Amino acid sequence: MYLPAWMDNSFFALVALIVFLGIAVYFGVPRIIGQMLDKRIKQISDELDEAKRLREEAAALLVEYEEKRVSAEKEAEEIVTAAKADAERMTAEAQTALEDMIARRTKAVEDKIAQAEAQAVAEVRSRSADLAIEAARVMLTDQVAKKGSKLVEDAIKDVGSRLN
Repeated sequence: MYLPAWMDNSFFALVALIVFLGIAVYFGVPRIIGQMLDKRIKQISDELDEAKRLREEAAALLVEYEEKRVSAEKEAEEIVTAAKADAERMTAEAQTALEDMIARRTKAVEDKIAQAEAQAVAEVRSRSADLAIEAARVMLTDQVAKKGSKLVEDAIKDVGSRLN
């Protein structure tokens, strides 16, 4: 059997392809493939919508956290400013208290020095008075020993003249 030249293997492959496509169309394969593709498109669309929703939520959270960060930074600055003010106030109070304490201690030391000086002067006067009394006693003892009878006579005369 002789076949024309145009009926080579390519022709039979073409016929087989047409038969295969005819059977596929007859059994509804394109419809089934279309439904599968539609399902997949729907699934991808749903995933894209979910991703878009999640992206919007993430953007909202980012804005919220950015606001919180700014608020926290502002609060931290306020805390630092308040702490500096408190430190300056406490330093001023401590300086004033230190100056007051130094003034009180200086006054107390000056008072103690004045008291010690007054006590030393009183002791010197007391000692001087004791020495003067002792010197007077020694002198009187010497004078009484030398001129004792005359002093007694003069004293008696003096008493006698005062009584009269």
